[in-house]
Amino acid sequence: MPKKAKAAGSRKEEGPVPCKQMKVEAAGAPSALNFDSPSSLFESLISPIKTETFFKEFWEQKPLLIQRDDPALAAYYGSLFKLTDLKSLCSRGMYYGRDVNVCRCVSGKKKVLNKDGKAHFLQLRKDFDQKRATIQFHQPQRFKDELWRIQEKLECYFGSLVGSNVYITPAGSQGLPPHYDDVEVFILQLEGEKHWRLYHPTVPLAREYSVEAEERIGRPTHEFTLKPGDLLYFPRGTIHQADTPAGLAHSTHVTISTYQNNSWGDFLLDTIPGLVFDTAKEGVELRAGIPRQLLLVESTAVATRQLSGFLRMLADRLEGTKALLSSDMKKDFTMHRLPPYSAGDGAELSTPGGKLPRLDSVVRLQFKDHIVLTVFPDQDQSDEAQEKMVYIYHSLKNRRETHMMGYEEGSESHGLRFPLSHLDALKQIWNSSAISVKDLKLTTDEEKENLVLSLWTECLIHVV
Repeated sequence: MPKKAKAAGSRKEEGPVPCKQMKVEAAGAPSALNFDSPSSLFESLISPIKTETFFKEFWEQKPLLIQRDDPALAAYYGSLFKLTDLKSLCSRGMYYGRDVNVCRCVSGKKKVLNKDGKAHFLQLRKDFDQKRATIQFHQPQRFKDELWRIQEKLECYFGSLVGSNVYITPAGSQGLPPHYDDVEVFILQLEGEKHWRLYHPTVPLAREYSVEAEERIGRPTHEFTLKPGDLLYFPRGTIHQADTPAGLAHSTHVTISTYQNNSWGDFLLDTIPGLVFDTAKEGVELRAGIPRQLLLVESTAVATRQLSGFLRMLADRLEGTKALLSSDMKKDFTMHRLPPYSAGDGAELSTPGGKLPRLDSVVRLQFKDHIVLTVFPDQDQSDEAQEKMVYIYHSLKNRRETHMMGYEEGSESHGLRFPLSHLDALKQIWNSSAISVKDLKLTTDEEKENLVLSLWTECLIHVV
């Protein structure tokens, strides 16, 4: 039968109601997701809603509920993570706190039931059955290949880190109290059923996680039950709580989240330093000293007017800037995202293959969605001597096992650095389906060969 998408959006004053049904139908439901490209993956994930409709009407605005009557898709969702998967995962060495949390909502508060050290499946199952506790598994894409495949494509699509958590809740129980998150959330129902209540945000597009008291959030704006194959989206800041109905089997769902600290405010904080650096280097105004004792007193009206003038000057300069200098966001995203999905041993990501590129070779960029090319002042020089360099960061050597698990000690970005004179040649490679090495816009043949050899060594290009 045709699928119908139900959209949660408008607030109903008379109390909780089922989500309003959208007049959208699909001729046939896909048996699984479409991995041909990042955009096709997202389109199939939210099917039958069109991508344009989603970003125009729902993204960062209101919840969307998609309920599907599709046994094949429900079976596929069910294969992503099951309660029984915990047994094999625990045998690999899972730890409380780091990998798994055990909790239950009691009188509107979260009660954590974690033990110390390593988590054992029999103990988890005992707490699940006897204490009616929810088992939360952190970042399952580290171990479950299909979730890695999905989230890697979504990171390419959004240009932002994409994490996930699995929640397994027994019948007649609730794991978490009402709360809101600082991420955009996509929930896939994998096993059983989950009863959801959504509430109007107290902090729209929130920048931090917070628990909300029942008496403060009022009546739910939307109330519904997810079944296997269903999908729910809601923006950061949306207050929500969910429970597994009594008398039914346990519920398993995966929460896929993105866009944490990925706002215009974050981007301004990231790009303004580079803009200030360039402006101060080229003009004397920003190199002039601040008034004496300004740091010892509250900001004066004169200083405020001066800063306002500088901001207007920076805004005028920004209008004529072709490329913004990102200091950290691009690098951090590339350092901590998933490596490209690989069904084999991943050798193609770490060991150059095929012919060695020469001057007479034709080369092609590969893994383009996993590479960032950016221009920034040379980090190895003093401020006075800094010249702009071209940096290429990539995620081919990132470790899937540590994805979204916090910053590792000694973690470093993978990539290359070139003189600014190489930028045009690099753009040629980036913007061409294939290009002859001898046609690269560099002064000498030696520079051309050295450039492509460096890229080939990092597995970023191959010889056609």
